[in-house]
Amino acid sequence: MKKLTLILCFFTCVQQLCAQQDTTFVQPSKTNTIVRIAVPTALISYGVITRFTPALQDFDHRIDAKINTNRHSYHFDDYIQYAPYAAIYGLDWCGVRAKHSFWERSFVVGTAVVLMGTSVTLTKHFTNIERPDKSNFRSFPSGHTATAFVGAHILFREYKDVSPWIGISGYAVAVTTGTMRMVNHKHWLSDVVTGAGVGILAAELSYQLLPVWRKMFRLQPRENPFSFAPVVLPQYCGVGVNLKL
Repeated sequence: MKKLTLILCFFTCVQQLCAQQDTTFVQPSKTNTIVRIAVPTALISYGVITRFTPALQDFDHRIDAKINTNRHSYHFDDYIQYAPYAAIYGLDWCGVRAKHSFWERSFVVGTAVVLMGTSVTLTKHFTNIERPDKSNFRSFPSGHTATAFVGAHILFREYKDVSPWIGISGYAVAVTTGTMRMVNHKHWLSDVVTGAGVGILAAELSYQLLPVWRKMFRLQPRENPFSFAPVVLPQYCGVGVNLKL
């Protein structure tokens, strides 16, 4: 119980750090922040409570038994977990305008991945929950699911003003990733639910840290570092890409 408490304190400390940053940047209202943090916190809490509740653990086992009747393995969840990240950048390059600039999105993604990866790795190490297929004791929480939900939530935040369906499609990919982790007999339901919460919470905290990166690296709100130009030569033709650093 003490080990799990330490992991939860990790996110709490980051949240407090965000709250103490320079207020000259526009910050979301406290109400919006509470709502955004409440959902992932509830998902993470379910996983933590499951670790100490035999009835919920039994529910995990019953769900696993119903899903895994033929024991076939499908490996596309190893790849689709990264699909939302491709959309975060690809849509903007295709002319669908994201909320933040390339560099701001990159700092948000990088921060969220570091927070998510650190918390998932530490939690797996301290809890030592055995996977359903008994391959190792690194089941809790689901790293694949957390990775997918980081990308899905950032995709939602960046393009929600363009179309809600963009965010929905990202969440659909993330849910599919989590479902396939259970189908592949790699995770319990509580692992997947917790992974989703960790991913969303990491993404939210990374947005709260964005004003820090803006001030530290002097990021421009809508600076586009890429420019494209056609290249036509006697031997070949193509497109040139210029990156402004």
